[in-house]
Amino acid sequence: MTFGRFKISVHNHGFFRLDGGAMFGSVPKSLWSRQILADDMNRIRLATRSLLVQSGRRIFLADVGTGDKWPDKLRRLFDVENFAPQETGFDPAAVTDIILTHLHFDHAGGMSRHAPGSLTDIELCYPEARVFVQADNYESAQNPNPRERASYLKEDVLILEQAKLELTRGTQEICPDIWVHQGNGHTRGLQWIEVKNGAESIAYPSDMIPTSHHLPLPYTMGYDMCVEALLKEKEDFLRRAVAHDWIVVFEHDPEVPAARIKIDGRGRYAVREIVAL
Repeated sequence: MTFGRFKISVHNHGFFRLDGGAMFGSVPKSLWSRQILADDMNRIRLATRSLLVQSGRRIFLADVGTGDKWPDKLRRLFDVENFAPQETGFDPAAVTDIILTHLHFDHAGGMSRHAPGSLTDIELCYPEARVFVQADNYESAQNPNPRERASYLKEDVLILEQAKLELTRGTQEICPDIWVHQGNGHTRGLQWIEVKNGAESIAYPSDMIPTSHHLPLPYTMGYDMCVEALLKEKEDFLRRAVAHDWIVVFEHDPEVPAARIKIDGRGRYAVREIVAL
């Protein structure tokens, strides 16, 4: 998709599964299961969709999927299904900049891989790329609290010491018309991304709104660290998305890559139209 001076596309690194109850928090299964099916282990299928933004010679990739460093036990637990690099639809070698919305394993795991011939040594998948992470999130990932320790994996965090790391802080324009905005509801220092073209925007909210099924305000995740903060961030985001007719990209939705948003007849935020990027 041409968006002003940008070329925009989305690319799925593969699928994995998480517990449906955890993905929908206090919303009962009798409601969320009408929209998305769970398997016999109560897991739902989730995409790992990146946003790719080309600005002149720079190519920005937002998030990098789960990666392929999984031991067999965890691969089965999360039903990890990765696509080969040539199947993702973009050339990893062409990526000049990576924006990590946060360092949970399903967003940052694809930063590294096993070194050739080794099951223990790892190396960067994008060694030449500049990597943008919020300073607060980098700090949290280095010393995770007990609740998030299983999401911030050491092998995904320590490898960043070898990367061309640039720490962002709050709302920041990292390239003309490419902005990051900090949120703290899902995890401290999550950054969502906004690409601007005049009055138009394409927004990538990451786990603030992981799927189109999470558009209603009460549909939050059990993984969210501070739901009260998340609700405020989410409502502010969605008000702006409706008012300015943003295109919103859903990182984890297995079927809906992006959409414009409306307020439906019940006063809830919902998909107005699906957008192909």
